[in-house]
Amino acid sequence: MEFSQLRSQFPALTQSLGDYPLVYLDTAATSQKPQGVIDAMSRYYQADNANVHRAAHQLSARATSQYEAVRDKVKAFINADRREEIIFTHGTTEGINLVALGLASQLKAGDLILLDSAAHHANIVPWQMLAKQTGAEIVPIPLTDEARLDQDAYRQLLARKPSVVALCHVSNVLGTVNPVKEMIAQAKAVGALTLIDGAQAIAHLEVDMQALDCDFYLFSGHKMYGPTGIGILYGRYEALDKLDPLLTGGEMIKQVSFEGTTFNILPNRLEAGTPPIAEVIGLGAAIDFIQSLPREAVRAHEQALLKRLQAKLKQLGGISLYGAHDDNVGAVAFNLSGEHHQDVGILLDQQGIAVRCGHHCAMPLMQTLGLAGCCRASLGVYSTDEDIDRFIQALKSVKELLL
Repeated sequence: MEFSQLRSQFPALTQSLGDYPLVYLDTAATSQKPQGVIDAMSRYYQADNANVHRAAHQLSARATSQYEAVRDKVKAFINADRREEIIFTHGTTEGINLVALGLASQLKAGDLILLDSAAHHANIVPWQMLAKQTGAEIVPIPLTDEARLDQDAYRQLLARKPSVVALCHVSNVLGTVNPVKEMIAQAKAVGALTLIDGAQAIAHLEVDMQALDCDFYLFSGHKMYGPTGIGILYGRYEALDKLDPLLTGGEMIKQVSFEGTTFNILPNRLEAGTPPIAEVIGLGAAIDFIQSLPREAVRAHEQALLKRLQAKLKQLGGISLYGAHDDNVGAVAFNLSGEHHQDVGILLDQQGIAVRCGHHCAMPLMQTLGLAGCCRASLGVYSTDEDIDRFIQALKSVKELLL
């Protein structure tokens, strides 16, 4: 497959920033959108704009049909067992909050929650809120010197029989891939509920819920060539059905009176209010786009780009890389030695290079690495060798300017 031609499906990538063609290396923050996703959402607004469920008119029927078809599409995409296990959220952050705070009645003081030390804040703060509410204890799984989760330490912590283990599939900062299948099995062996933040994995890896066997898995549409404002919470039916609803109101009820309320069944029980209909339809189009591609060829393309990026950064000299391994996915974290990451990012932007700079919503990881922040270059299916070469040339000029 010619990946340089695939790039033409992404209209935002055709622009220039000043005198420089855009080199977009910020896919881990949000991916660009193919024309098919944009068109699907536009068609809904132009022809089928109506609220879903319950209405008697044709617009609503068409909108409902499209909306619910995406639930079936997601079920197949991640190989879930039942369509009721697919909950539409506004993103990974909302989904983790829905799970964490929905477990409040199931945890008690002294229960243990194990967290990934490299986690995004979205997979830390909700658990802190749950711990504050219930008296549960949070313990981070430490990292090795290679910035991987310490599996020996993890096994020792499992001996304390945690109630919950929450991990990221792929680090949003480093691109390191956790051995989640093995870690899930070990956690389940001691009776723990398992939650996996898959936001950085879903566009790069084939994800199979039957193979992983986790209790909850979450991802966001905008990381996988879909729109912002839509995410997926997958949960085993039995685990989902025990969650207390985080949001209440319309859609999630079966019967309401001033004497009390009866909640609806899944998935409606966890989907209160008017849903992000256009965004769900856009997510369906993003899945169609991903499934139209040869997944093995995409994986090989992205891995070749990542290795090229790592190698050229090392060759440039004066660059610090963090957690850079051959089996990483999608991202490289780096700093120009002795220079503030934000200065580097601004100077790269002046040459049309878009990278992300800061703590990347992972302050505990930054503290472990002894950093205030870093730069991150991240890749998508539309990234090319030319993107890497232009980035390296721009970074070389920044280095010459600053050092």
